[in-house]
Amino acid sequence: MPGDGRIGRFARGRPDDPRWVRPALLGLLAATAVLYLWGLGASGWANAFYSASVQAGSVSWKAMFYASSDAGNSITVDKPPASIWVMALSARVFGVNAWSILVPQALMGVATVGLLYAAVRRAFPAGAALLAGAVLAITPVATLMFRFNNPDALLVLLLVAAAYATLRAVETAGTRWLVWAGVFVSFGFLTKMLQALLIVPVLALVYLVTAPTRFTRRLWQVGAGTLGLIVPSGIFIAIVELVPDSARPYIGGSQHNSILELTLGYNGLGRLTGNESGSVGGGGGGGARTMWGTTGWGRMFGSEVGAQISWLLPTALALLVAGLWITRRAPRTDPGRAALAVWGGWLLVTGIVFSQMQGIFHAYYTVALAPAVGAVVGMGAATLWRRREHPIAAATMAGILVLTALWSYVLLDRTPDWNPWMRWVVLIVGFAAALLLIVLSRLPRAARLVVVAAALVSALLGPLGYSIATAATPHTGSIPSAGPAGSGFGGPGGGGRQLFGGPGGGNGGAQQGTTQVPGGGTAPGGTAPGGTAPGGTAPGGTTQGGAAPGGTTQGGAAPGGTTQGGAAPGGTTQGGTAPGGTQGGPGGGMGGLLSAGNPSEEVLALLEADASSYTWVAASVGSNNAAGYQLASGDPVMAIGGFNGSDPSPTLEQFKQYVADGRIHYFIGGGGFGGQNGGSQASSDIAAWVAANFTATTVDGTTLYNLTTPTTTTTTTPSGTTTA
Repeated sequence: MPGDGRIGRFARGRPDDPRWVRPALLGLLAATAVLYLWGLGASGWANAFYSASVQAGSVSWKAMFYASSDAGNSITVDKPPASIWVMALSARVFGVNAWSILVPQALMGVATVGLLYAAVRRAFPAGAALLAGAVLAITPVATLMFRFNNPDALLVLLLVAAAYATLRAVETAGTRWLVWAGVFVSFGFLTKMLQALLIVPVLALVYLVTAPTRFTRRLWQVGAGTLGLIVPSGIFIAIVELVPDSARPYIGGSQHNSILELTLGYNGLGRLTGNESGSVGGGGGGGARTMWGTTGWGRMFGSEVGAQISWLLPTALALLVAGLWITRRAPRTDPGRAALAVWGGWLLVTGIVFSQMQGIFHAYYTVALAPAVGAVVGMGAATLWRRREHPIAAATMAGILVLTALWSYVLLDRTPDWNPWMRWVVLIVGFAAALLLIVLSRLPRAARLVVVAAALVSALLGPLGYSIATAATPHTGSIPSAGPAGSGFGGPGGGGRQLFGGPGGGNGGAQQGTTQVPGGGTAPGGTAPGGTAPGGTAPGGTTQGGAAPGGTTQGGAAPGGTTQGGAAPGGTTQGGTAPGGTQGGPGGGMGGLLSAGNPSEEVLALLEADASSYTWVAASVGSNNAAGYQLASGDPVMAIGGFNGSDPSPTLEQFKQYVADGRIHYFIGGGGFGGQNGGSQASSDIAAWVAANFTATTVDGTTLYNLTTPTTTTTTTPSGTTTA
């Protein structure tokens, strides 16, 4: 390779690497880039909740800094802003479009694979590092999230960087690397709050035990790393807390406009206990079924989550045990065992928390396990491979491969109509390779390579197939799912996840027919979130004889949803009056709790008229509902109540003042739930006040109230709809 500069060293790799290593790494990164970038624009705005914040940040530095939902800075998203910073900067350079929002996520994925390779390569052979990177790259949930605009992509990159920096610090007892580890975790906190801290005890403990220096020095070095963790995130929290409420947006996801409350409550301990004020579910535990799936030790392997992350999870756990046993007599400072402890501790702590948490949980959270699974598989396989001549090591490898093939068969069998041949290939090839592993030492070198290739095919074919299916499917909405249809929460696409279970696998399975969209509206031929609950309450679903917040009620009230024969404040009424909603049928272009709507050209023309004269061209209950109108028009739309419509932002008095000041043009009927789990009822109060004091006009099925012309008289609209 020419030259000794950085480019030459990059192309050549480590001096002691075989010649095939660097081309293999570059090929892995290129293949990962193709997988993550291929057809990326098909997902459009992906999660419109975050895309709307990106759009706001592209035109307002203040909105970008706080991660506001709109450029008018009424309320923030319910997460800290780091991931929005990255996407908003991209949008400022390349314009607001699907590619400028999603390409940074894909590049983060490629960088994460490369960084994981570098971390594993510090103490293990190149083959182990390449296997670790490949496992991460083709884990279905990783393919999903590195092609999506949720904060998880940046979070995973930062956590892998923190683990890498810690392992560098362990090698030389380097304070600088430990401080960098703290800084990376700190920005992880600014990406997704307390989830970033799950690996901190593991990193600190491994350093305290294994770093090659005296114990007192290790203690103050961990203190320095802690300082690196506290300072960046602490500065942001201090700014938000010290800036007067009137000078910044409301902190979405909190009930008292506090980022500390958001950190410790809705995005913190509430996720563990289920006590999340303003959320739409939670509670349970001890194997109980909650709105967010079944808690317990089997959660990562169940029908709701298993196909997202668990393909090689049993393999990783078995290899972790084997690796720690083999290295049990290694010196305290052994870097290989330290690496096993870091990645194994990451895997165990995060996996246990995800399994037992009773609050809001989505299957895509498990992308945080993917780097640890990949690293442990690569390192554990290499540790056993070094001892392949020993009969016990050979038998252990064979047993773990059988376990891997059997579990992959089980996961593939959960989608029996999707490439049914694949599960038999995985099983047959895996068993054959396992038998040959037992006698591997007696085989010629060429035969050994064939056995290794067969073992890799058996282990990786399933997740690779699911990842390709994921990349080939556009994903939108707030709860995306990896793999082919029926493999997870509502299958790919994300908009049809069921909130309550039912027979047939998954989280109740996909019900074809009529979809009741949270917040009002009917979508024929889709998935019915929540299903039908005769005589009961099914948030987001269909209720016969009861109340269905955000869904359909026959003979009852459905706040924010569709009512047949009753009143639905903020929703749609069939045979009744719906303050804030639409009379006579579903609202065209209306979004809901989990997905954004697609407003018509006529509605957009009304919103864009004299748009510069208003701070917000419209206001609507729920962030996703507002996001659809904002992204389509490019103008600020106030998200009343934040994501769930349950935050007290704005209060009724504040909203009245905004209207009196002429800052809001229209109120759009329908939207989020409001008042959930102890949350504020302000959004319902606002919808009722608007309906009582302004004239409703139906345009293409969407209910609009012109807030500049108050009236309490009965008016006939141009479309012929009579409202009061």
